Amino acid sequence: MKQKEGVIKPKTKRAKRFLDNRAPKLTENVKNAMIMKGGNTSMTVTQALKDIYALKKPSAVLYKNITLKYNIFIALPFPITNIFCLQEFFSKKTDSSLFLFGSHNKKRPNNLIFGRLFDFHVLDMIELGIEKYNSLSAIKNSKCPEGTKPMLVFAGEAFDHDDDHKRLKSLLTDFFRGPVVPSVRLAGLEHVLHFTALEGKIYMRSYRSLLKKSGCRTPRIELEEIGPSFDFVLRRTHLASDDLYKTAHRQPKALKPKKKKNISHDTFGTKFGRLHMQKQDLAKLQTRKMKGLRKRRGPAAAAEGETSSKTAKVEVE
Repeated sequence: MKQKEGVIKPKTKRAKRFLDNRAPKLTENVKNAMIMKGGNTSMTVTQALKDIYALKKPSAVLYKNITLKYNIFIALPFPITNIFCLQEFFSKKTDSSLFLFGSHNKKRPNNLIFGRLFDFHVLDMIELGIEKYNSLSAIKNSKCPEGTKPMLVFAGEAFDHDDDHKRLKSLLTDFFRGPVVPSVRLAGLEHVLHFTALEGKIYMRSYRSLLKKSGCRTPRIELEEIGPSFDFVLRRTHLASDDLYKTAHRQPKALKPKKKKNISHDTFGTKFGRLHMQKQDLAKLQTRKMKGLRKRRGPAAAAEGETSSKTAKVEVE
């Protein structure tokens, strides 16, 4: 590829396809995640990164000991400068907009940092500490297939009222939701990720939904824990400003649905239409002709009809 005056011009068809895939689109590609292991980590952090990578596959890239490979020592990422340069460098390399960084030290043991990027720059990141952890291999149950789109459940008042928890909810939704699809079959709804905010902690649980016989058309659903399970505590946060956060959520005009007149939807998505008609005269309304609705003759008209029929018969005879 040849770069001239800030514009990259491809020399081969392969390079052209690569640049077309990276170019801005109305509907962006699936968000990839970079999962990185820092210079100082514990066995808990290392296994946790592998388990989250297994949940995120195939839209994830796992890096091991990148700090040693690129001569960067990052023990405490929240002094921000090194981690910003590192994430922005790898986001351009792998076309990723999400990242997870694991580290461990005496002051903040078993540390995980969830973050996301906008325009290849760090938008926000939140630091969570692992207090209790059960791995995928520790729970001996059958797992969901790779790439299964999970159902996300958030429980707790903090996710609705606290600003840090609101941003954490948005970040976790971006990280685990997977590709956007128009429809999902019932058998494909088998993976559930449940997040609970209670007493300053965040509990993450992973379940597999089982469809059991119920004696009717609707199956009975049971949840079976498959792991991993985490007990997190919220530590430091680095959040984007309101203006930058609003800019990151801006959508192109072509994707915004056009407003249609006289059409509305209720809470459940039912579509309603409104018709405008002129005032009708119900007296002239044409109804279905039935025998019971016919007009009956009066008694005088009925007597005249009988005499006329008798005289006609006499004349014929």
